[in-house]
Amino acid sequence: MIKIISGEKGTGKTARLVDDINQVASTDSNVVCIEKGNRLDQLLKYSVRLINITEYPVKGYDQLLAFIGGICSKDYDLTHIYVDAIKKVSSSDSMDELGDFLAKLDAFLANSPITVTINLTANVDTLPDSIKKYI
Repeated sequence: MIKIISGEKGTGKTARLVDDINQVASTDSNVVCIEKGNRLDQLLKYSVRLINITEYPVKGYDQLLAFIGGICSKDYDLTHIYVDAIKKVSSSDSMDELGDFLAKLDAFLANSPITVTINLTANVDTLPDSIKKYI
């Protein structure tokens, strides 16, 4: 399952993401959060595995998909993956590429109990249908 938290800059997306992560981390869940940098490290519970994408050679949505696949293959009991600021993490602003990525990720997760929540800075009204269906 894929969920997107979308809105313009300054609308509280990150606060919603942090609240959701910490709520899920309070349960018996295995949680990974991917971000660019370390801005969330003091806000998340200690049990959340925080990944700074800049420490890995990942550029573009195809490499991000492969990276997520690698995380899933290592952690068989993974329940949730969060991606903060997807455009920064992927190093791409292309909404068409994001739509393709979401379709591939959705197919990858089809028989999986993993929930992926993505934080996207964009006006919801201007998003293509390939992205809107996950909001």
